[in-house]
Amino acid sequence: MSRIRLSVTENALSDPARVTDEMYEEFLEQTGRGWVAEHDGEIVAFSYADKVNASIWALFVCPGYEGQGLGQSLLKQAVDWLFEIGHDCVHLTTGANTRADRFYFMQGWMRTPVSSTDVGYSLTRSRPLE
Repeated sequence: MSRIRLSVTENALSDPARVTDEMYEEFLEQTGRGWVAEHDGEIVAFSYADKVNASIWALFVCPGYEGQGLGQSLLKQAVDWLFEIGHDCVHLTTGANTRADRFYFMQGWMRTPVSSTDVGYSLTRSRPLE
């Protein structure tokens, strides 16, 4: 996961030590769940959902694998899981005016400015008519 996270060209970590291997493990074992996409046996994309905060903690695709639907598929799996466990709304934050910003908007998420550099997104579960 760290290899992928550090390979992205947008939303790059200014301090790579800020996200540790222990954080990935904690999300998998205690506060969330993760999904990966593979190509020829190599992980090329991943997402993590935080069940405590009903949020997408991470969604990253290796350069060279973007535009193939991997991010969209991983996001859907994470969101579906959060809805399945009882959350009605999922949240995330990303950099403003980035490809990720446009990606979430195109997926139908509600965009809200957070600061001059970040935007928040939310997606509310659609309820079937009874």
